[in-house]
Amino acid sequence: MVNCSKLIFSGDALQKMFSRNIAESQIRSVVEFGQIIKSYEDDKPHPSYLMLSIVNLSPLHVVVAKDKTDDSCIIITAYYPNEQIWNSDFKTKK
Repeated sequence: MVNCSKLIFSGDALQKMFSRNIAESQIRSVVEFGQIIKSYEDDKPHPSYLMLSIVNLSPLHVVVAKDKTDDSCIIITAYYPNEQIWNSDFKTKK
């Protein structure tokens, strides 16, 4: 879970969400209730996190950057993890 005062969707994230049929409500669910499975604390301009949650019976990954100056979260991308790349827990790659 990442605490956010507001969500900001990057243009790339919106494009990917549309092409992958991922709704804004699904993204909100991952950010609010999901688990951080990888931290990228040194990312610039803001630290980012790969998050996982099961939404509508499917695993969903969301990459979110946290702007600590105003507690907003920038959604970078979202995708359904590929079972050929990820282990069955969807937390670690094969």
